[in-house]
Amino acid sequence: GVPLVESGGGSVQAGGSLTLSCTSSEFTFDGRGMGWYRQAPGHECELVSSISGDGSMAFADSVKGRFTISQDNAKKTATLQMNSLTPEDTAKYYCAATNEPHLNYIGSECPNWDFAYWGQGTQVTVSS
Repeated sequence: GVPLVESGGGSVQAGGSLTLSCTSSEFTFDGRGMGWYRQAPGHECELVSSISGDGSMAFADSVKGRFTISQDNAKKTATLQMNSLTPEDTAKYYCAATNEPHLNYIGSECPNWDFAYWGQGTQVTVSS
């Protein structure tokens, strides 16, 4: 089955918040690169935020200061806290993880099942 499962998507008005969760059924995130991608219709897959195996974090410029990422290896979960949402944040969000220390998939489409592990995605819709 799919090793990663996302939850927490939904619809919210601009300025609101949502919390996305990612649960792994097979492995902990400890030492792995993992993070969140998103893809909106007509747009390429975008890496929103990631945590590397050394714990360092990265954010897309478009979400800096608004989104935070965290993980709980004991619980095999990761969380993307999204605040001050705008309609431009509307997309399907995917949790992804790799066996490597860094999550570095770059591609036009997500998920890419040839690249490590993905969830099925959760839709986030922000209305103005």
